[in-house]
Parts: sequence; structure tokens; C-alpha cells
Amino acid sequence: MPHMPRSFMPTDQAVADLRRRHKIANVLQSLLLLGGMVLLLALCGMILAGVEGVLWALLGGAISLLFSPRLSPRMVLGMFGARRLTYAEAPVLFDALAAIARRAELPAVPELWYVASPALNAFAVGSRRRSAIAVTDGLLRALSLRELAGVLAHEVSHVRNNDLTVMGLADTVTSLTRLMSVFGMALLILNLPLLMMRQEAVPWLLVLLLIAAPWIGVLLQLALSRTREFDADLDAAHLTGDPEGVASALARIERLQHSPWEGLRFPGRRRAQNIPSLLRTHPETEERVRRLMALRTPPPVLPGLDAHPLHAHPLHARPHLAMPAAVRRPRYRIGGYWY
Repeated sequence: MPHMPRSFMPTDQAVADLRRRHKIANVLQSLLLLGGMVLLLALCGMILAGVEGVLWALLGGAISLLFSPRLSPRMVLGMFGARRLTYAEAPVLFDALAAIARRAELPAVPELWYVASPALNAFAVGSRRRSAIAVTDGLLRALSLRELAGVLAHEVSHVRNNDLTVMGLADTVTSLTRLMSVFGMALLILNLPLLMMRQEAVPWLLVLLLIAAPWIGVLLQLALSRTREFDADLDAAHLTGDPEGVASALARIERLQHSPWEGLRFPGRRRAQNIPSLLRTHPETEERVRRLMALRTPPPVLPGLDAHPLHAHPLHARPHLAMPAAVRRPRYRIGGYWY
């Protein structure tokens, strides 16, 4: 990570002001994107059935959210072959997670789960009251304690900000938009002979809108996902008091994932830098690191981790793990390689 001279580092007040501006911008952008997705759904409903179509579209979305299946965190983690970690296997991680959860004011500390995969990944499932964070073996062995604290804080931020619920809502709206688009195109095809017999003009503008609506919805959903990632980075830096640690974790994961050895292990994986920015679920790492480093103030500390202060450990120290390294080979599934 680049080192910034102490004289050029921003003051605590400047960092607080910068964080506040970033936070407001992220919230406003999320509201605009989510509002745009709902507006797109309502527009599809209006094309199909006028004002009643708008009401039916919004009602369908509300019913879908109300009766959508609520999978427990354990069931979701079971799909990834994860198992719950014990305190004896990684005590410093448990202490760090508990301290971060306290600072985030979560009603319950997320459970810590382990995926026996050499891939570098971490994800959160559940809600504020009942959540879990899964980390892969590769991530635990590649990052330092300070970097792992940043990753845990990032996932805790997703839980605290209800990002899982927000992205679930976005997915429901996108799915309904796609469904209404298909339904509208089917109605148009069935009515084409009647339009031709009556020599009526085909509403090509509405046709193009119905065709483009699902793709526009997906792009808005991806943009929303990137905004929520920026927000989670921002909150992770605040929860740990160490934006450089969070930035270092992101940079190390990016570097290891794009190494030549990683390309040999995952021959079917598409390189992230070849994906256009609009089609990314996560922002570009360089931009995330830049924003985090702008929040850096000396000295980096982890407030609230008094029982096990991670900053007391060497920067590159790895956590002690009471399990063998994972050697499971990837299996190809729909969507790519996974373990």
C-alpha cells in the first residue's frame, strides 16, 4: 500500500466531513437507482394496462416481497458446503468480529462460518437479528489479521445497512420487470395479425421500450450493487478505524486473484478487468482503494478491540488456524467455477 507522509494526512475533522459527504452521496444514489427500477416497472405496467397496470405491477411487487421464501442463514451456507467455526479454531477472528459487531450496534454477533475452498471470498447472509459471515480457507491464509478485520467489518456493514434486503428488493423488481416485458411481447406477437388486418401502425417505440426494459433494470441493479459496496467500504473503515487495512485487503485480493497462477487454477474464470464497468457487481478496486486511502489518518487503530487489539500484531501476521489447508478442486456449475 502507498504510504502518505504524516504532514499530508487529513485531520480527523476533515476525514469525518469527507466520510459524511460520501455517505450522503451513496444513500442518495441508492435511492435514485432503486426508485428508477420501481419507475421502470411501473412504466411497463402502464404500457400493458394503463393506470391499472401500474397498480397491478406495484401490487405484484408487494405480494412477491411478502411471500418470498425466507431461507435461514444455515440453509444458504449449507449450499456452499460451509461449516460453523469454533472459537478454538480462530479465537482472534471471533474477538475481532464481536468487537466490530458491538461498534456496529448489531443486536446479535454474526456467526462465523468456514468454506473449505482455496478461493478468496467472503459473504454475509441473514438479517440484523440473525446473520452469518462465511470466509474461505484461501482468504484466511492469504490476508493478515489487520486485513481480515477489514473484510469482516465490510460484511458486518452489509448486515447493518440491510443491504441483503435492499438487493433482494432490487432483484424482485428486476424479475417482475422481466416478466412483464415477456408478457407484453407475447401479447404484441399474438395481436400482430389483428393489427395488420386493421392496417394499424405498430407502436414500435413501446415495443423497443419493452425489449430494453429488462436490460435497463439489470444495469440499474448492478449500479445499485456497486453503490452498496462503496458504502460498505466506507463503514468498514469507520468500524475498524483503519481504512488502510481495508484498502490493503482489497488490493491483496485483487492482486492474488489476477496472478498467473490463479489463471491456471481457474481456466474458465473471466478476468474482472475485461468486464465493462457497467456490468460489474463490484466497483473497480483502484477506485475503492483511492476512496479508502483518502480517509486515512495516523495512527491506524482498531477502537473497541481491547481484548485482542489486532494492531498489536505484526502487519503481515496470519491468524492461527486449527485446520488443514483446503485442497478441494473446483467444479463447474451454471455461472462459473465454484467449490
